[in-house]
Amino acid sequence: MENIENIKIWLNNNIKGDRYIWMIITAFGIISILVVYSATGTLAYKRMSGNVEYYLMKHSLLVILGILAMWLAHKIDYRYFAGLSKLALWISVPLLIYTWQFGTTLNEASRWITIPVINQAFQPSDLAKLALIASLAHMLSKKQQKIQEFKQAFIPMLGWCGAICGLIALSDFSTALLLFVTCLLLMFIGRVPIKYLLMLCMTGLLAGTIALAAGQRLNTAVNRVKHFVSSFTNPDEVPFQAKQSYIAIASGGVIGKGPGQSDQRNFLPHPYSDFIFAIILEEYGLMGGLVVLFLYLMLLYRGMRTATYSDKAFGGLLAAGLSFAIVLQALVNMGVAVGLGPITGLPLPFLSMGGTSLLFMGVAIGIVISVSKEKVET
Repeated sequence: MENIENIKIWLNNNIKGDRYIWMIITAFGIISILVVYSATGTLAYKRMSGNVEYYLMKHSLLVILGILAMWLAHKIDYRYFAGLSKLALWISVPLLIYTWQFGTTLNEASRWITIPVINQAFQPSDLAKLALIASLAHMLSKKQQKIQEFKQAFIPMLGWCGAICGLIALSDFSTALLLFVTCLLLMFIGRVPIKYLLMLCMTGLLAGTIALAAGQRLNTAVNRVKHFVSSFTNPDEVPFQAKQSYIAIASGGVIGKGPGQSDQRNFLPHPYSDFIFAIILEEYGLMGGLVVLFLYLMLLYRGMRTATYSDKAFGGLLAAGLSFAIVLQALVNMGVAVGLGPITGLPLPFLSMGGTSLLFMGVAIGIVISVSKEKVET
């Protein structure tokens, strides 16, 4: 009993902020480890000479590190991230350019830089997304009294959004588009006039067109959209990945085949990443898929509740922007798996197997929790 009491005291002293968000992320961590273990079993057997636990151990470590990053971020006053985000933006620009030209290439796109010594892949777009949302929230909060002024308030936001989204689009158009939509939503919440938002849309369209033409993803993006549109009239046009995903979903039914019983993990490309939601639906059925969807919607609700109750404009905008970014990506990933959109290559936040992306997601949620502490502690 004394040990239990000590644990409660430690948790009360070290786990602050919105407890529901903590529970949601813990649930995601457990689900992720279970599903990734199932989805990578065959891959580990082939690549690791029968060591089917290799990816389980590696991913479990990354999940723990992601939660540790969340805990560390939640201990920091969120206002410190205003200055750090501007520094991170300036660092992101050369990193994105370097990645586009010299990064590690996979599936005809250079999105990663391999960190020497530890040999771990790092996606600079993860850093750039976090930095842009935090910087945009800070700029909006600082310019609330001058939000109607085009030159002083809007031009700096327009410049950074166009630059970061354009550079990301050179090698990862779907991530850039999702980040751009998040920025639009954040600016709308931040009371930016509609005429300026329309101007931003025109700038985004121009920057996106240039990035596609100059970058690596034009043919891929066009083909994916074309196949998605054609699939409505001609079933033969359904891409191989999508077809295998549909088979997994259909075979899962309402309650699923059970943990570790997936068959489509042997046929579906990247079942542990881009199409992990299909594996969830195959093994845990419609009920399991609804639980995952509910957790994401709860995360959005708690994030927006944090934004609503924040005493500072920066805190509210920061919590809203980060919550939108995470949940929008989740909805897009799940929509692709069930055939509601063209294939994007976006992972499912907190559930897909990943490297540094789990750490940055952990930091993002840690910042949201840090904002929520403001209300809890007052």
